[in-house]
Amino acid sequence: MPTPKTWWRSAVIYQIYPRSFADSNNDGIGDLPGILQKLRYVADLGVDAVWISPFFKSPMKDFGYDIADYRAVDPIFGTLDDFKAVLSAAHDYHLKVLIDQVWNHTSNEHPWFLESRESRNNLRSDWYVWADPQPDGSPPNNWLSTFGGSAWTWEPRRQQYYLHNFLTEQPDLNWYNPAVVEAILNTARFWLDLGVDGFRLDVVNFFAHDRQLRDNPLRSGDKPRPAGASPQDPFFNQVNLYNLCRPETLSFLPMIRQLTDSYGATTLAEISSAEDTLAASSEYVNGANRLHTAYNSSLMTDEPLTAQRLNQLIHQVEELFQAGIICWTAGTHDFPRLKSRWSKYQPDNVFLQSAFDRMFIALIITLRGNCCIYQGEELGLTQADVPYEKMQDPFGIQGYPHVLGRDGSRTPMPWISSATQVGFTTAPEPWLPIPEDHRSLSVDLQEADETSLLHHYRQLIRWRKQQPALQDGKLHLLTLSDERLVGFIRECDEQKLLCIFNISPETVYEDLSAFPNRHITGYEVFSDRTYHNKLELPSFGVYFANLNGN
Repeated sequence: MPTPKTWWRSAVIYQIYPRSFADSNNDGIGDLPGILQKLRYVADLGVDAVWISPFFKSPMKDFGYDIADYRAVDPIFGTLDDFKAVLSAAHDYHLKVLIDQVWNHTSNEHPWFLESRESRNNLRSDWYVWADPQPDGSPPNNWLSTFGGSAWTWEPRRQQYYLHNFLTEQPDLNWYNPAVVEAILNTARFWLDLGVDGFRLDVVNFFAHDRQLRDNPLRSGDKPRPAGASPQDPFFNQVNLYNLCRPETLSFLPMIRQLTDSYGATTLAEISSAEDTLAASSEYVNGANRLHTAYNSSLMTDEPLTAQRLNQLIHQVEELFQAGIICWTAGTHDFPRLKSRWSKYQPDNVFLQSAFDRMFIALIITLRGNCCIYQGEELGLTQADVPYEKMQDPFGIQGYPHVLGRDGSRTPMPWISSATQVGFTTAPEPWLPIPEDHRSLSVDLQEADETSLLHHYRQLIRWRKQQPALQDGKLHLLTLSDERLVGFIRECDEQKLLCIFNISPETVYEDLSAFPNRHITGYEVFSDRTYHNKLELPSFGVYFANLNGN
């Protein structure tokens, strides 16, 4: 069983995107007081922690992931006292609080960058990644920004280029400079001293770059694009060998782990854009001198979710994360809504789609590791179709219409079905338009319906906490006779739990005579019915049973 210090190993984490959660001052943008007003809702889900996306001072070129002051709250979100109130209330609800930390880059309006760009010999001249042009004046190498175009921008004051793996307005910090690392760790100490319980670390695998600035090789036919990479995205026309996932980054992790451990805090790492995100994320968490847990895009692709794919993925995780903990994540503010991503592969049947939703959360919360729920998943929110003239996301605008942007997963939470802006705000217009079909999925309607997906999430998360094997038990993947099934056993000293999932819209039968001592756990999605050892699982059905009589 996890101890109070290792709660993160099996935590259910709820991600809050502040701009879209709840608007308290009715300016059309969500804020910290809005989060405070809705914390009871989060606590009632039964989750263990909240991850709050950036609320720091920012020009908002990338909506808070371009930070101009790591220690200040941006006025659109409130004040530092507002954050302290959220933190205190969350702790009163027995919720841990993780906050986003963006340590790969800052805003180009950050005082550090404003000083660094002025000359080659000031106190912060080496705080960012600067390089001389090639003889013809062109950028130092062929690296591309994930947001499009070259990853290098010319600075006439220094007569040099600076590196930005994302927007031009997001210059990369130089992690090879010890003064930068110390400044970052001091930022961490500031928030840890306030009482936060940990950090979600943005794009950790971008921290270090190849110091020789070698060109990335062009992608050829024998090197397929990473899972989830759009065929139209030029960033993946190269094999990103020298600009991210550098082995040098791993040398920075022990000091981060040592600091957070000294506070009893945890780290949740985002591993982004890697050639093999699963293998890369395991590198960042395997061992006591690395980060605590990490998530990746393995379940955030358009690839159909099949039993074969899931079995392979679970097997890989068990092989790769033997000394580390994965965070199972199927959706964040950066990816299309999971509801829309896979529904196109399912029968056009509301009942079956609802069954899939219920099966999927049951799967996520029973796998070994922790998991993350992005706000609105518990309501079954669909991906919004935001028209071009209403788009806000710079990535989406830059890639339109070939690359799907992120606005469609960031639209405001629907709280009250009858309200003009579904209870998110009373402003005439929210920062992103709210899809009309989200109105019927609003919190108030699902609160009133005991059969709703929201209630299903609550029941499952409560049930999960009552199962010792799901806290930190081992996982044994099963080979079942029907290829449409995924099955495994979670086991600890107190409990041996059988978990079987039908990843198909057809009814499936499975012989369970190999498990004679089955006992229903109390969460009876489906049972043996009238068949002795024959399990009947309807479309996207789930079956749980204790195997040790407990």
